[in-house]
Amino acid sequence: MPVFLNTADPGFEAAFATLLGQKREEAEDVDQAVAQIIADVRTRGDQAVIDLTKRFDRLTLTPATLAFSPTEIASEIAKVTPEDRAALDLAADRIRAYHTRQKPQDESWTDPTGAMLGWRWTPVSAAGLYVPGGLASYPSSVLMNAIPAKVAGVNRLVVVCPTPDGKVNPLVLLAAQLAGVDTVYRIGGAQAIAALAYGTPTIQPVDKITGPGNAFVAAAKRRVFGRVGIDMIAGPSEILVIADADNDPDWIALDLLSQAEHDESAQSILITDSPTLAMAVAKAVAKRLETLERRAIAGASWAQHGAVIITRDLAEAARLSNRVAPEHLELCTTDPDALSQQITHAGAIFLGAYTPEAIGDYVGGPNHVLPTARSARFSSGLSVLDFMKRTTLARMTPEALKAIGPAAERLAISESLEAHGLSVRARLDRLNG
Repeated sequence: MPVFLNTADPGFEAAFATLLGQKREEAEDVDQAVAQIIADVRTRGDQAVIDLTKRFDRLTLTPATLAFSPTEIASEIAKVTPEDRAALDLAADRIRAYHTRQKPQDESWTDPTGAMLGWRWTPVSAAGLYVPGGLASYPSSVLMNAIPAKVAGVNRLVVVCPTPDGKVNPLVLLAAQLAGVDTVYRIGGAQAIAALAYGTPTIQPVDKITGPGNAFVAAAKRRVFGRVGIDMIAGPSEILVIADADNDPDWIALDLLSQAEHDESAQSILITDSPTLAMAVAKAVAKRLETLERRAIAGASWAQHGAVIITRDLAEAARLSNRVAPEHLELCTTDPDALSQQITHAGAIFLGAYTPEAIGDYVGGPNHVLPTARSARFSSGLSVLDFMKRTTLARMTPEALKAIGPAAERLAISESLEAHGLSVRARLDRLNG
């Protein structure tokens, strides 16, 4: 059973603090093993990747077969049904349209001194996208990672996707094609991250790595950060639903289970001002778990990490939600727009009973790569900006330098940086000579 809390109870604050403090990330200590894998790839290149792929994925490769060939891709894509292709096309179109609006504009202006100031946006040159592999791989993740990169203008875009025992998901390859990916490598794990970061004779290094993975992938991303950029270290999935009494309990139950079925470490939380709805949803979850295909995973998640919280009102619910800073937040209330104005920390907000989080996973348009583990307090979901860099611009005229140069010189002297000050003074002396 999930934990049941009521804000009116004397022990609520302590119990809620315990809930917030739960460590759901994988406890497995893999960092040392990952360090060895990265060192091996840096030393032996392709051969290390090939050996590790044979060991972990039971797949024998050569440098020539690390990547899918165009013929292989075409053959796999041909297996996709027209209905699945149409759904993926719709998702790609909507994701592309949404992210196109995110592309920032260059700016420049002349300030009152006559100085020209501004900035210019440019894309990273190459990006590598990690996609979990096998038959459980997610084509939606390919679209969500690759399309923003292409909208940003990334010149070279590659995907690494493990294929354990050689099993391939044709939809992943179709998604890569629709998103404009240049190369898909059939490798995964920490070795794939190392290859993307440092390069091998066959795999060119990239500038940014994005995409979710297991504990080994997360640890590898931590270790290569600085050599390359990364998007985030993603933890287990989360959903928080704020609902009032005017809701279908079964709908809410399904929304909670939509994240619980991802992983036993996932977390689903209901906050409501209706005790009646709270009990009805708990019963609906129990009933759905009797028949859900992934009931073992979802049931463990709900029992170990699930929570139902009863509040005095919806304003209190919003305050608690901000403390959780959930990855996904559903506002199933009579006036979700008004309640959303009280939300300051959430990865993504889904407004109204007809906007299940699952729409956001696939076809809504906004990105589904979102901050977890309360990191929505200080970070955002994946966007076009993650694949772009801002370079500032400045040009001083003689008049502008006369106006602001003396202040720069004085500050340089105060910091005992003589050459800094002299570089300004030399120019001022010539202008004043």
